[in-house]
Amino acid sequence: MGRLIAIDGLDGSGKSTQYEMLASYLEGRGVRVRKLKFPVYENDSSVLVRMYLSGALGNADDTNAYAASMFFAADRYVSYVTDWRADYNDPDTVVLADRYTTANLIHQLSKLPRGSWRDFADWLCDFEFSKLILPRPDLVVYLEITPELSRAMIESRGRERDVHERDADFMARCHEAGRYASETFGWRTVQATRGCAMRPKDEIFNEIKRAVCGVLNIEV
Repeated sequence: MGRLIAIDGLDGSGKSTQYEMLASYLEGRGVRVRKLKFPVYENDSSVLVRMYLSGALGNADDTNAYAASMFFAADRYVSYVTDWRADYNDPDTVVLADRYTTANLIHQLSKLPRGSWRDFADWLCDFEFSKLILPRPDLVVYLEITPELSRAMIESRGRERDVHERDADFMARCHEAGRYASETFGWRTVQATRGCAMRPKDEIFNEIKRAVCGVLNIEV
């Protein structure tokens, strides 16, 4: 089988930018890359995700962590079975994901009391990786950004915000959950900020590049 690398973090942390830079870099090194973005909004598999994020089911906290996680997991499962399973099983392919199961940990842990976080995390990993048999990432790159800067970056986009992005308290809780998940599960945390501003994207990428090349056993 191939390798699966996931890039995650709060909204505004630069995931999409680093995802594209990493894909271009690996392809330039002759690596076959299969790019994925979750949720897969254009597919019917994401209908419950879209309802949830649009606010059709209420605010973020109105849908409990287990129910919301199942919406996103179902979207990933359908995508895997119908689209990218063969790519993952190809030993010469690197599957690169912008968000993955990791996003459920970041966003759904925050709905629960801290004392329940490990039980929920264990349930989620068992559900997605053992029950649904989705691939486990070989590397998770977690871009850490402060909640305040995340909110500023979201607001600068000038587009309609989803139920997560509208709730400043929720996003602050997600920051703590993301830090916990990264430390607990051995993600590669890369600081996306310095002080009150974003670090230069090339500086961030150099850290990501070294981590990825180490996992893939290729020279930087």
